[in-house]
Amino acid sequence: MRDLGEGNVFQPVQFRPDVEARVRWVEETDPAQMVEATYRELRGGTPPTDLLTASTLAVVRSTELPPQHHGGPLHPVCGVHAVHHVAKRLHGETGFLPIIQHVALANNHVHSPQMGPYLMPAIEPLEGSPGEIGSYHISDAELTEGMSEQAQKATRGVGATKGAFHKSLRALAAPAAEHYFLWLLQHLPAGEALDQLLPLAVARNGMDDHNFLFPVYSARALDCIGWEWANVVFRPPVRYQARRGMRLIRNGYDFADVEALVDDLKLLEIDIAERSHPGETEQIGQLGFVMGRNKNYLDNIEPLARALAEGLSLEGAGEALSVGAAAAYISTSYGNPMDSHLHTGTNNRRYLLRTPGVSRRNRILGLLTGFTGPEVLLAERLLNWNENLDGDVTASLPDRDQEQLLDAIVDSIEGQPWLDWRKIGVASTVAPDSVKETVALARQYAERGYDAEAYFERLGEIACRDDFTEMHALKHFQAIVDEYYATREPYRWLHLVSAAKSAAIIHLGKEHSIYEQARSLLAA
Repeated sequence: MRDLGEGNVFQPVQFRPDVEARVRWVEETDPAQMVEATYRELRGGTPPTDLLTASTLAVVRSTELPPQHHGGPLHPVCGVHAVHHVAKRLHGETGFLPIIQHVALANNHVHSPQMGPYLMPAIEPLEGSPGEIGSYHISDAELTEGMSEQAQKATRGVGATKGAFHKSLRALAAPAAEHYFLWLLQHLPAGEALDQLLPLAVARNGMDDHNFLFPVYSARALDCIGWEWANVVFRPPVRYQARRGMRLIRNGYDFADVEALVDDLKLLEIDIAERSHPGETEQIGQLGFVMGRNKNYLDNIEPLARALAEGLSLEGAGEALSVGAAAAYISTSYGNPMDSHLHTGTNNRRYLLRTPGVSRRNRILGLLTGFTGPEVLLAERLLNWNENLDGDVTASLPDRDQEQLLDAIVDSIEGQPWLDWRKIGVASTVAPDSVKETVALARQYAERGYDAEAYFERLGEIACRDDFTEMHALKHFQAIVDEYYATREPYRWLHLVSAAKSAAIIHLGKEHSIYEQARSLLAA
C-alpha cells in the first residue's frame, strides 16, 4: 500500500459553514432539549430537508459503526428515505414528526457512550490498482474472487481502482477501501458507483440483511438530501463491508447455490425483458402467492429463477417478489416490531431494477435473494395466520363508510394490549390475536375500494410514534406505500393490509416518549 505522504495530517470531516453550524447543533444540543429545539427550528421556518441533512451528516460523522447492525449511523441513514417522504405526506405541523424523530435519534446516538465520541477523519480520494492490495491471512484467490483476469492486471484508471476497491473490501482493509471508493465516486455515475458495493452486499444478505440494505438505502438517502454528500454518507457502508461476514442465524443457505442456479439457467446469457406489461399480470400473481404461501422461504429462490428463465421480465419478477413478501408478512404471527425486512428488502431490490449503472448480475441475484436474509427467516417459524391471506375474515364485520372504517382501524391499532418488548425480547414476540382484528378491518377497507391516500395519511402519523426501533416503523411504512403504488391491481390490497398489521404490532410496546413530547408542542 502506498504512503499517503507526510502532508497527510489528521483533520476531522468538516462541511461548508452553514451546514457545519447545523450539524454541530445536532451533535452538541443536550438530548433533553433536542425535541423542543427541533420543533422550534421547524416552526421558525428552517426547511425540513436542511435538518434531515444535518442529522444524517451528524450521525455519520460523529458515531462509531458498532460490530453489529444496531447503533451508529446504519439505521438513521437507512431511515432517511422514509423520513423525507413521510414528512411530505403528512399535512401541516404533523409533518414535523418524522423530522423530529430522526434528529432526536441522531442526537441520541452521538451522545451515547455505546457509539461515541467519534470523529470521522477527512481523507482524500485515491486512485489504486489491484496489485497494491494483499493479505498475509487471505489468499489472493479469495481476494480476487469475481474479478476477471483483465481486471486483475489493470494498473491505472477506473478499472484498476475498481479492482483495488474489490480486493481491499475482501482484505478487510477498510481505510484503503474508503480512499478508493471516494475516487470512484468522482469518476463513475452514481448507479455504477453503488454497483461496486453490491457483489458483497448481495452475497452476504444471507448472513445479515443489512449487508444489502445499508449501501442501497445510503444511495436512496442521497437521492433525498443530495449526492453532494456521497463522499461522507457512503463511508460507513464501505466500512461495514470491509469486515468479516458473520451469520446471524444458522441454516443450510449457501449463496453459491444461488449463483449455480443462475449459471444452470443461463440467466446472464438469455434475453430477459426489462419492462413488464399487462400480459404478465396473472403470472405475477400466481408466482407471488406461491412464494407468499411457501412454508420454507429458501424454496422461493428456484421458482423465481425459473420464471425469469421462462420469460418473465425483471420488473415482473420484482413485482412478484413484492406480492410474495406482503402475502408472507400478513400470514405470520411474528410480533417483532422490527420485522420490516421483507418489505424494505423487496423495495430496495426493485429500486435497483430502475437504477442506471447497476449490473444485470446484481439485479438478478438481488431478486433471487429476497427471502434469504436472517431477519426475514425469523418469521418463517410462525406462518400460522393463513386466514389473513385466504380466509373470509371480513364476513362478520358491520358495514361502515370510509371515515367510520378508518376510525375503527385506528381504534383497533391503538387498543392493542401492551407487551414488554424488553422483557420478552423482540425476536421472541408473538403478536396477539387482536392484531388479526386490525388486519380484517384493513381488508374490509381494501375490499370496499376506499381511498388509499386517506388511509396512508392516518397510518403515516401512527408510524411516527415509534421511538424504540431505530426507524423501523417509518421504514416499513414507507416501503409498504412505495410497494402499494408499484404493484398492480388486483394484488395491491396485500400492501394496504400489511400497513395495518405493522402499525398494530408497533403499537404493542407503546414506546412513544419522543412522539408524546412532540405532540404536546404541536398542540400548544
